[in-house]
Amino acid sequence: MVHLNETNKTTCFIQPDTASGILITIYTTVIIGGTIGIFIMVFLLCRTNTRSMTITAIINLLLIHGIFILTVPFRIAYYIQKKWIFDFSFCRFISSMVHIHMYLSFIFYVALLIIRYVSYFKQKDKIEFYRTMHSVVASATVWIIMSLVVFPAFFLQYGTDKEKYPSDQCFYFHKEIDKPFVFIVNYITVAVIFLVVCVLLIVQIFILVKIAKKLKRTALEHQEFWAQLKSLFFILVMIICFFPHHMFRIYFVHHTRDCFYYNEIFLGITALSCLDLLLFAVQTYFQKVFQHMTCLLKCL
Repeated sequence: MVHLNETNKTTCFIQPDTASGILITIYTTVIIGGTIGIFIMVFLLCRTNTRSMTITAIINLLLIHGIFILTVPFRIAYYIQKKWIFDFSFCRFISSMVHIHMYLSFIFYVALLIIRYVSYFKQKDKIEFYRTMHSVVASATVWIIMSLVVFPAFFLQYGTDKEKYPSDQCFYFHKEIDKPFVFIVNYITVAVIFLVVCVLLIVQIFILVKIAKKLKRTALEHQEFWAQLKSLFFILVMIICFFPHHMFRIYFVHHTRDCFYYNEIFLGITALSCLDLLLFAVQTYFQKVFQHMTCLLKCL
């Protein structure tokens, strides 16, 4: 992405104006697609059992997407104006939200998949809380823990030295990586996310192969197989949206950060995970259409 010339200066292949255009496109897509997905899922969830652990995880995922989307217009405004007109503390908050959204989404994805795997291996259609209030308490507990662990970690270490950055710039806190604590945390985070996703993918492939062998040619006609495809869908969301940023992060912490907006582009890709609920709804609709067409063909 970058190369060094004879004077050891970094040449950026993507210029700032082009990077701003890419980021505006990404975040506009996030707002439109993410908002549509949230409304569709709210409509669908109104008809479901809120005691289901799977539904509880999806509701929490919907909530974190919604909170993050509310902060996106400030990002787009900055990329259009190329100037930050709000307070520096507010910049830190808006900037940190893309990280917080990514990690909380990752946690809820993992929780959702583990619940689905436990349900499969225990041969249960779904795992439920005893009461709706229990699901509310469980969700509140997760959010409280995250508020006490994740949020302080960012606000105490992220963009704390105002003098390092121009007052009219935002989101480019690349100098924070020079801190030993941040450097170590980056490595640990990358390793954990890669390991967890790989383990989940191996388990998911095992389940799909097992079901395919059992059902053979009729696999696509059974709800059990489609349910596991939905689980695979969430794993693919993590791979497509989260892996590029973390792979680049390994390079970023060791090399020159003159082209620091590259990192912002990869962070923008993580925000595309907000489209998961919209794509999930589309997948569900496609499943119903496919099963209906299969039924019609059998009746002919």
